[in-house]
Amino acid sequence: MNPGNPSSPGRTRVDVAVVGAGIAGLYALHRFRGSGLTVRVFEAADGVGGVWYWNRYPGARCDVESVDYSYSFDEDLQQEWNWSEKYAAQPEILAYLEHVADRFDLRRDIEFGTRVTGIALDESTMTWQVDTDTGSAVTARFVVLATGPLSNANTPAIDGLGSFAGQLLHTSAWPHDGVDLGGQRVGVIGTGSSGIQAIPVLAEQAAQLHVFQRTANYSVPAGNTRLDDGIRREQKANYAQRRRLSMASGGGSPHRTHPRSALEVSAAELRAAYEQRWQLGGVLFSKTFPDQLTDPDANDTARLFWEDKIRAEIVDPEVAELLIPRDHPIGTKRICTDTDYYRTYNRENVRLVDLRATPIDRIDAGGLHTTESYFPLDTLVLATGFDAMTGSVAKIAITGRDGRTLNDTWRDGPATYLGLGIPGFPNLFNLTGPGSPSVLANMVLHSELHVDWVAEAIGFVDGRGAKGIEARADAAAAWVAECADRAAGTLMTRANSWYLGANIPGKPRVFMPFVSGFGVYGEIIAEVAAAEYKGFDLLG
Repeated sequence: MNPGNPSSPGRTRVDVAVVGAGIAGLYALHRFRGSGLTVRVFEAADGVGGVWYWNRYPGARCDVESVDYSYSFDEDLQQEWNWSEKYAAQPEILAYLEHVADRFDLRRDIEFGTRVTGIALDESTMTWQVDTDTGSAVTARFVVLATGPLSNANTPAIDGLGSFAGQLLHTSAWPHDGVDLGGQRVGVIGTGSSGIQAIPVLAEQAAQLHVFQRTANYSVPAGNTRLDDGIRREQKANYAQRRRLSMASGGGSPHRTHPRSALEVSAAELRAAYEQRWQLGGVLFSKTFPDQLTDPDANDTARLFWEDKIRAEIVDPEVAELLIPRDHPIGTKRICTDTDYYRTYNRENVRLVDLRATPIDRIDAGGLHTTESYFPLDTLVLATGFDAMTGSVAKIAITGRDGRTLNDTWRDGPATYLGLGIPGFPNLFNLTGPGSPSVLANMVLHSELHVDWVAEAIGFVDGRGAKGIEARADAAAAWVAECADRAAGTLMTRANSWYLGANIPGKPRVFMPFVSGFGVYGEIIAEVAAAEYKGFDLLG
C-alpha cells in the first residue's frame, strides 16, 4: 500500500473509493480490503443490492439461473447458501446480497444514503477528490465506478405526465411496501423486460389493465421450478466444473451452443435443439446455435420456431400479430424471460394498445390520451427501462486531466480501453460498462472478473512504486474500433436497442457492449495484464 500524500483538509484519505454497493461494489470492497487497501464505498440507497434494492416491481426476477447468478469467490459461501428456485425473485436475490454484506462485514466501510456528486483529479498528487451530497468527502488514490449498467431510470418525456393525479409508478422505484391495485384501472407503458415480468402479476390484481406497447419484444418462458435438496446437492457438488464452463462461455453460464450451424442440421434436429432450449428457458434461447446472431437465415429458423410457440399461446390472432416483433432479428435485443406473459392477453381484463398505430398524444389528470382513444386510469406504471451503460456515470461530475469532464470526453459515445480504463482519467476504473461484455454476460461473474483485474492492476502499480496507471489514447481508439468491428460482424446492430442507446433521445448511436463473448473477453484482458498492462502507461 502506497500512503501517498496527506489528504486535503476535511477529507479522509483512502486507497480506493468505490461508487455503488451493488453486486460489483460489494465484491470490490471485499477484494480490495483483502489486498490490504483502505476502501470507502458510497451508496445512494439505504441498503446494499444495487439494481436488486431498487427494482421491487411485481414479478421482478433474474433471467440467469440462480446457481450461476451468485458469487464464486468463496467456496463456503457457495456451499452454504440455498436457492429456492431456478430463477430467484427479487426478494431472494436481495436477501442473498444482504447475507454477503453481513457475512464478510462489509457494511462498516459503506456510507449509505450518500450520492457521489463530483469526482475530480488532482494532477499535482495524482489523486481523486470525491464529493457527495451529504458533505462526506475523501481523497482517493483510485476510484472504481460500480454504478451498474442498468441503474439510471428512463422517464419518457410525455406531454402532461406531471399532471397525472393518480398513482404514478416506475418499475425501478417501486414502493418497498408494495402497492394495492385491487379494483383499479391500471395502465402500463412499456413491454421490455420489466414490463413483461410485471404485466402478468398486475393483470391478476387490477380490475382493468391497459398495456401500451410501442415495440414488441421477444420473450421466452422461464420454465421456473422450485429447487429441492437433491438438486441443490448436485449443483453444489459440480460447482467447480460449472464455474469453469461459465467463465469460458459466451454469456457466463455453463450451457453450450449446438456444435453445428442451424442451417446444417435436419429439420428434426433443429426443432429438437430449439425445444431443449425452450425448456431450459430464458435468454439462452438466442445461443442455441453458433450462427444465430451472425447469419440472417440461421436467425430466421429461431424466429419461426418462436413465432409458432407464441401463436399457440394467444387466442386472438390479431393480438398475437401485435406481440410478434417485426423490426429486429430475434436475440439482437436481449430476449426477455417471462412467466405466462403471452397468456395474460387472453384475460378479459387486459387490453393491448398498439402505440405504433395510435401513439400517445398526452396525459391529463385522469388518464392517457392516444391519437384515437382516451383511457381513464387510477394508476400508471412506467416500465420504460434505463439510460443504460452510461447514464449513471453521466450523472456524476467527473473531471480528469486539464479540467476535461468525462461527459465531454464521451460526447460522441463512450471510449474506453478494455471497458476498464479511460484516457485522461488515470487511476479511475469503470466496471461492467461500455467496451466490456456488460449486460450480455452474467453480471455476477463479470463483476468478479473486473474487480479481480483491477485489484491486480493496483498491485502492479504499487509493486512498481508508481503513482498510477492510465489507458493510452491510441489503445482506447483501437479498442473502440475493434468492438465496433466485432459488432458489425453480427446482427446485433440491426436493432434499435438500448445497447445502442436508441431508447434515449439525443444519445449517440454507438453499440456499447463487447459482443464476442465473456470467455474471449476474459482471455483478452488477462493477456493485457500478463504483458505488464500493455496499452496503459505507468505513471511515475
